[in-house]
Amino acid sequence: MSLKAIAVDPKNTQQFIEIDLPQRDVGDNDLLVEVKAVSINPVDTKVHQGAIKNGLDQPKVLGWDASGIVKAVGKKVSGFAAGDEVWYAGDITRPGSNASEQLIDYRIVAKKPQSLNWAEAAAMPLTALTAWEGLFEHLKIQEAGEDKTLLIVGGAGGVGSLAIPFAALRSKVKIIATASRPESAAWCLERGADLTVNYKDLVGELEKQGIKQVDYIFCLNDTDGHWDALGKLIAPLGKICTIVENSHPLDQNQLKLKSASLHWEFMFTRSMFSTPCIAEQGHILQQVAELVDAGKVRTTLTETLNGLTVENIQAAHHKVLDGHMQGKVVVSF
Repeated sequence: MSLKAIAVDPKNTQQFIEIDLPQRDVGDNDLLVEVKAVSINPVDTKVHQGAIKNGLDQPKVLGWDASGIVKAVGKKVSGFAAGDEVWYAGDITRPGSNASEQLIDYRIVAKKPQSLNWAEAAAMPLTALTAWEGLFEHLKIQEAGEDKTLLIVGGAGGVGSLAIPFAALRSKVKIIATASRPESAAWCLERGADLTVNYKDLVGELEKQGIKQVDYIFCLNDTDGHWDALGKLIAPLGKICTIVENSHPLDQNQLKLKSASLHWEFMFTRSMFSTPCIAEQGHILQQVAELVDAGKVRTTLTETLNGLTVENIQAAHHKVLDGHMQGKVVVSF
């Protein structure tokens, strides 16, 4: 029996094609999941662009966010059984979730929130993990007092839409989010931001609010473009965490003079290197599921496309590449 998937076409990497995947053996630490919905993230478009630039020898299945039903479990799996409803963000070194079935390491999986449908759940894992790890493992804002301030650059995007409520729930910091449009500003305020500013002039916009420096910065887009402003705004002994790779050298002088620290957050690190703490991602997703079911965190789903088709995957990629999305776009099967 073959499995349906949507993959990048190796003969024309600009395009997606429908392919059949062979059945694969379930590894000792694997879950075999019947995928019900996937969401599209910037990583999907970046990996696709890499395929366009470098070429492919064979079709490549993208997709790193999913919800679905466990069909089989590996010999070393604990805590899961066939029939369980799960959610996860996946592993960039393995075939993606744009497929009818997927093999995934059980340690980076959790039971999905009972209060969410498949599409609502698929919108969240990758961005939830990125936000959680950035805020609480790198910036450690949960240790900050009420007099501290967090600036989130890119508040209305997928990660920002969860970073705001996470920060509001698990810390005492004042939350400032960037948003360039009225609807984006409203979105951020609804999720718990104390203030929004236009990212096009961060220093000037914050000065208008009487703010000359911030203690924590979570940069979720355009590290290169914002770098000079971030260096000016970060307080002495402050912390910056970014999730966006730089194309040009980052001048560290402002950080050095302030003894400020720079942290990188890459959600795939644990699965890519099979770190000793890989199971922490499953634990984080379980905590997020509990927050969702308690009504403390909402899904970030804003648009659903129905059907695992070339057209829907292509359309979802275009929406992400446009760069003005609030929340997330999901393809539901």
